Amino acid sequence: MNNEHDNTQAVKGAIDALIAAGTSFDVDQLELIYHNDLVVVMLDPNGNVNEANKEAFKGLFQSKRDNGDPPLNTWADFHHISADAVKGHVVLTRKVKLMADEQTITLSIDLVFEDERWQVTREVIFVHPENG
Repeated sequence: MNNEHDNTQAVKGAIDALIAAGTSFDVDQLELIYHNDLVVVMLDPNGNVNEANKEAFKGLFQSKRDNGDPPLNTWADFHHISADAVKGHVVLTRKVKLMADEQTITLSIDLVFEDERWQVTREVIFVHPENG
């Protein structure tokens, strides 16, 4: 039971590091946190689905850094965290300005423990309707 708790805490720490890196556009840190096989699936309120790989998703943060955008909101509400020795899963809600306006998003994030660190392999992002 203690190992499960330790793994869960380590996964939460990895997501905290991901939030810190993403909100400050620290692309070098994102390189370490995102697995080389990262897949990001984003579903907008109209049902449109966009998919990105590691390089494309890092590019979003790189362009925000290059444009001198202000840091993103760090607010997060964790709903679920589970982990064993090699796999982790997190569900959380965030408020971020990925596009033109700040949006509420819910994320399902899968992680794997590889190369002595937790890495994000998949993010499924649901963008909430503006008033919902």
